[in-house]
Amino acid sequence: MNGKILIVALATALGGAGLAGCESAGRFLRRDQLVAPPKVCASHRFEVYFADGEAGLTPAAQRAITAAAERLQGCDIQKARVIGLADARGGDAANLTLSERRAEAVARALNEAGWPAPVFELDAAGETGAVSGGVNTPLRRRVEVLIEAAPRR
Repeated sequence: MNGKILIVALATALGGAGLAGCESAGRFLRRDQLVAPPKVCASHRFEVYFADGEAGLTPAAQRAITAAAERLQGCDIQKARVIGLADARGGDAANLTLSERRAEAVARALNEAGWPAPVFELDAAGETGAVSGGVNTPLRRRVEVLIEAAPRR
């Protein structure tokens, strides 16, 4: 019995003040009036990871690329910066070449998914900034993709 009284008292107290942002002129607002949907055609970033010493796309990498391509399908892709990275194992020249091959593989897959080739800007960082023998080593075996997109006009 006391629980019912407390709920009624609380509801009465809140009814006079209203819940911030939830009620307007005695009626509750719809979700779409309170929450803006995420902008699909905006800047995005995603990463594609590779096996040690490899530039071929893994099934997980292909899924990440396909998901990004599908998510931005109705957008005007203005620029896609594709940056290949490598860990610190191996020589400088080999790691730079591996980074370039990784960036090219991702750009090729995005192009095959329907993105226009002229928007790609390819870079390779090689092992610059990598930590030899540390926990960061596997995290460096990747390509970063930075996308600038806008709604189609």
